[in-house]
Amino acid sequence: MRTTQLHRVDLNLLVALAALLEERHVSRAADRIGLSQPATSRALQRLRHTLGDELLVRTREGYQLTPRAERIQRELATVLPRLEILFGGEHFDPATATDRFRLMATDYMTSVLGPGLLRRMFRDAPGVAVTFDAWHDGVFSDVSHGLVDLTFAAVSVDPSLRSELLFEERFVCLMAADHPLADRDVLTLAEFVGAAHAVVTVLRGEQSAVVRRLTEMGTHRTAALSVPYHTAAVLAVRETRLVATIPARMAATVDDPRLRVVRAPEEVEAMPYLMSWHPRLDDDPAQRWLRDLVRVVANESEPDPLL
Repeated sequence: MRTTQLHRVDLNLLVALAALLEERHVSRAADRIGLSQPATSRALQRLRHTLGDELLVRTREGYQLTPRAERIQRELATVLPRLEILFGGEHFDPATATDRFRLMATDYMTSVLGPGLLRRMFRDAPGVAVTFDAWHDGVFSDVSHGLVDLTFAAVSVDPSLRSELLFEERFVCLMAADHPLADRDVLTLAEFVGAAHAVVTVLRGEQSAVVRRLTEMGTHRTAALSVPYHTAAVLAVRETRLVATIPARMAATVDDPRLRVVRAPEEVEAMPYLMSWHPRLDDDPAQRWLRDLVRVVANESEPDPLL
């Protein structure tokens, strides 16, 4: 193995480098890594000398990363987790773990899989912490850059990531009990596209799994209301003529006599629901434990067979 450049680098500086590039502020980086501000400033100067780059440049808006610093930050997102595994060993004990897991998903996942997942996590690993971040269009970039451990989606993902199918999910239509279509067992496509819809804007302003299929058939539905959350769509249909197309597992969590669930047209196909992570987390014991928990909860989450 060639180490031509490594012999002149103090690898202790990697932690300071990662903190400085992420915080873009010497004092905040110092607090994060437990060093004094002067010591962190000296570390920055050493890094600048070693790397031959300013790394952080002061502007009116504060410090900004140089182009090389941005490239280094992307590399560190892969390198540092691997070093943690290399020097931290392979053992993971949930009972004593203090890991923080970062998940990203829509409120569909947090409503359907979240309760069961969190019950198991905090029962078996009471010392861990979990952060659910809101879904956005750049989610897969966040996974690639190490900002998210595990994400959940019903859309195609970056091929550089690992993806695993959790289940196929059907769509149903939720509406007020006195809606003209509430007495149907299943909507026809004409009834579906003719209704006024409360649309969940999951990706790029659309409910992509539904819109994609309608577009293939050369038709579309009327979005009378667009909301960012499935739960908001559920609340919106009460005492209105709106129809919310939601996953069947989500509908199974709704217990309200003022609402009715009708099967979506057969033309609106089931969606694959995936979990995705970066390959650098393949062998991390804590991450394997987390993914195993998700698999257990996903296998137990079945929609009402009558829907």
